[in-house]
Amino acid sequence: MDQIYGNSYLSMAIFLLLGIALPFLTIWLIGPILRPNNPTKEKLTTYESGIEPTGDAMVQFNVRYYLFALLFVVFDVETVFLYPWAVAFNKLGLFSLIEMTIFIFMLVIGLAYAWKKKVLKWD
Repeated sequence: MDQIYGNSYLSMAIFLLLGIALPFLTIWLIGPILRPNNPTKEKLTTYESGIEPTGDAMVQFNVRYYLFALLFVVFDVETVFLYPWAVAFNKLGLFSLIEMTIFIFMLVIGLAYAWKKKVLKWD
């Protein structure tokens, strides 16, 4: 029995070392050998959708963009959970209906909080 566990620790250590070593080997040792390296003036310029970059690179975005993105992710994840539940609703029964009602209620509370804080209002 001890040989089995000792062997599993050894195999785990080998996998750990390989998992750490292989990315470093491919990026810093094998990569420069395989990839071409011929930098030109065009390749070294900043690319902005085919247009020459103008102005300062440090542009501050309005925080509302991030709040809208966060709300979108929350409600997008909600639909990811709702779809499989709706497909298997007949097999799951009343308990899953109660659970999903609680889940939707918590999301509605979050939406009401965002609405109250006027996160959804765009001026």
